[in-house]
Amino acid sequence: MGSVNRYLQFVKPYRWQIVGTVIIGIFKFTIPLLIPLLIKYVVDDVVQNDALTNADKSERLLTVMGIMIIVFVILRPPIEYYRQYFAQWTASKILYDIRDKLFTHLQKLSFKYYSNTRAGEVISRVINDVEQTKTFVITGLMNLWLDVATIIIAVSIMFTMDVALTFVSLVLFPLYAFSIRYFFGNLRKLTKVRSQALAEVQSYLHERVAGISLVKSFALEDFEQKQFDKQNSNFLEKALNHTSWNAKAFAVVNTITDVAPLIVIGFAGYQAVNGAITIGTMMAFIAYIDKLYNPLRRLVNSSTTLTQSIASMDRVFEFMDEKYDIEDAPDAVELKKVNGDIKFDNVSFAYEDNGDTVLKKINLEVKRGETIALVGMSGGGKSSFVSLIPRFYDTTEGRILLDGQDIRRFKTHSLRDKIGMVLQDNILFSESVKTNILLGNPEASDEEVLAAAKAANAHEFITALPEGYDTKVGERGVKLSGGQRQRVAIARVFLKNPPILILDEATSALDLESEHLIQEALEKLAKDRTTFLVAHRLSTITHADRIVLIEHGRIVEVGSHEELMKLEGGYHKLFQVQQLEN
Repeated sequence: MGSVNRYLQFVKPYRWQIVGTVIIGIFKFTIPLLIPLLIKYVVDDVVQNDALTNADKSERLLTVMGIMIIVFVILRPPIEYYRQYFAQWTASKILYDIRDKLFTHLQKLSFKYYSNTRAGEVISRVINDVEQTKTFVITGLMNLWLDVATIIIAVSIMFTMDVALTFVSLVLFPLYAFSIRYFFGNLRKLTKVRSQALAEVQSYLHERVAGISLVKSFALEDFEQKQFDKQNSNFLEKALNHTSWNAKAFAVVNTITDVAPLIVIGFAGYQAVNGAITIGTMMAFIAYIDKLYNPLRRLVNSSTTLTQSIASMDRVFEFMDEKYDIEDAPDAVELKKVNGDIKFDNVSFAYEDNGDTVLKKINLEVKRGETIALVGMSGGGKSSFVSLIPRFYDTTEGRILLDGQDIRRFKTHSLRDKIGMVLQDNILFSESVKTNILLGNPEASDEEVLAAAKAANAHEFITALPEGYDTKVGERGVKLSGGQRQRVAIARVFLKNPPILILDEATSALDLESEHLIQEALEKLAKDRTTFLVAHRLSTITHADRIVLIEHGRIVEVGSHEELMKLEGGYHKLFQVQQLEN
């Protein structure tokens, strides 16, 4: 039960609220236990009490009913309200804490994890599975105890009335306990499988909604419908397996809870016929059987929901246990001041532990303020090269030095804070243009945002938008053109003002007018910063201080545009081919 113990760590801060809720709950559940006693009193001491006149009987009846009205109409509603409110309040606070922790965790997981896991799967664990654990708090930590308390109180009252009859009422308890243990053992596994199938449906849906333009442009609706049906059918099958087992459990357990009252009615009737007990006692016992087996039925429901919530807990903690590939060393220091000298010292890198080596024995020294362009055929390792600098991945061998220090010595967060990136496909959030620029520096003033947009040649197009800087850009920035998205991303980096800059294919997918504006903005941005430029179109990088040609993960040529053209090697050949194409 490791998951439960871990879950209780989140419950611990709210233990007194839970105790309070249980105490209020005991009052709530005890009040209805007065009803059978009321029946016994009215039958034996009022209706069948021949020593009283009808007037006395009416008076007694009115008195006892008056007391009951006060208990049920005035006392019970606030107790009911506070029990419900505190139970939900506590459970919701615990879920808030868990989701908070999970969000922190998912922000620390590496690129490697996300490249192997679908977003919908992660979302399903943070939303659905965490929500399922709520029942553990409400049922497992509250209702379960209340039902047990109700059974104990009911049995105690029954013993004071008639010992033999009480034992008859409890005769099926052992059978009942055995059947619960047998059926609910298997349910946890089935629930976990069902949750996984649901997460897969959610993942699929999340991906297809995000890629709806692809589905429509290739007219894939019918094909996608079939694919979705496969996922949906898989969930249906797992859900039905779960349902079938659940239904068997209920069939057996509820049969036991229904047979028990029959035994009591038969035995109590026999006792009453022979004058061993009063009619009132018989009626009270039959009423108590209901009060006794109702909590038992609830306990069966609780077993189901608890099994489901523990299975969800397993999935939540499984996610929480995902290891971080990139972790700060215990003695890591904050990176404060950056000069900007970077050295690749014998660096090799592979994405997977036993996978292909993407970069092999890379050695390169870059001086502060230099612009280095990385060129070469697609898949040669250029993007891998630049993703090692902010430690999106760690080198497999060798080291990267920043101002003479291994970058693993610095806290990752402070290292990335000093690096600005503009990629080929920049992510914009669905909020306003201004909010997206502010991601570069959330503390910046409106004037600074404006200055950054102007520097990025974005101010003109932003002011022409329907609501200017407050225009919402849609999910991933769909309402803006490629060139506009790029300029917002560049404005973001201007606002961040980092000493190191990485531009990965930043102009590759643009029209000529955008490209000119963006090229101008990027050159302005690269001024006085150490810049790494990954480019496909060589005409855009001829101004770089040095050009590095990477082929099959190795550096094969380094030099300025003029030097490499004179060399008439691989770069010269690539350049000639592109000129011919143009």
